[in-house]
Amino acid sequence: MAVNRSFEILDVTLRDGSHAMRHSFTEKQVEETARGLDKAGVSYFEVSHGDGLGGSSLQYGFSKVNELKLIEAASSVCSRAKVSVLLIPGIGIKDDLQDAVKAGAKMVRVATHVTEADVAAQHINLGRELGLKTVGFLMMAHMASTAKIVEQAKLFESYGAEIIYVTDSAGYMLPNEVTERIKALKENVSCEIGFHGHNNLSMAMANTIAAVEAGASYIDGSLRALGAGSGNTQTEVMVGVFERLGYNTGINLYDILDVANDVVAPFMQRPQEITGSSLILGYSGVYSSFLLHTQSAAQKFNVDERDILVELGKMKAIGGQEDLIFDVAQRLALNV
Repeated sequence: MAVNRSFEILDVTLRDGSHAMRHSFTEKQVEETARGLDKAGVSYFEVSHGDGLGGSSLQYGFSKVNELKLIEAASSVCSRAKVSVLLIPGIGIKDDLQDAVKAGAKMVRVATHVTEADVAAQHINLGRELGLKTVGFLMMAHMASTAKIVEQAKLFESYGAEIIYVTDSAGYMLPNEVTERIKALKENVSCEIGFHGHNNLSMAMANTIAAVEAGASYIDGSLRALGAGSGNTQTEVMVGVFERLGYNTGINLYDILDVANDVVAPFMQRPQEITGSSLILGYSGVYSSFLLHTQSAAQKFNVDERDILVELGKMKAIGGQEDLIFDVAQRLALNV
């Protein structure tokens, strides 16, 4: 039976959670999580390396299992839910997307830095040609003015994106900032609008509510908040909160709780909590996936990981500049 949902909750446990899992998902973990999401009534969920298709590498971290096998495993156990993949131009290429479709992907989210939507034209076009639900994903949205975000969203729209996301990659934004950006997009583009939040300042749920109230029709969450930094808006909590607010999520609360607690919680490597370092991520506006790399660099050079993050924030480092983390740590160690 079709469900008249108020919006779509897209679960990113099996993609953003890859960061927190050090890209070590197994096929069994993916199958069991996918099966639970499907049973609960989730329409879309994302599967890929944390940095998207093609992300398995020395720079971003090698995957334990080839992501195409994970996409295929997830797709094989779903009767309703559809698999989404993330693609960052320059990390993933067009061949990666074509291979993902063969493995079962039905949606692609093409992600760029908030000021660089123009690098995504060919990938957005290919997504549409392949019959995928095609999304433009503006990362690190706190680093651009609302006017700039509208400008970049219009580029995504012109390339054929059906949905455009405001992405708080650093967990830096506050509800009023989310409201302003979502409302501006609703007023200036015809695409549906989405929001992806991180919880480094404990604002993810509040920001997601603000996004929905401003007109977002797609919102992201992860089970048990499994994701980069302090994780994402917690999917099962979103279901309960939005139902209390009178929205229809189309997701069964008990079923989504079961997959979060019985499937995901046992394989998590650490609880998703706001530590001192992940708080500094949000406070400084640093990309959430930098956290584990920063911890490794801090240990190697015997410096305070918080100092590294503060410096990265001052440098306005963005995704793709992970090499700066070790450079900063070395400079701090030498007191340069």
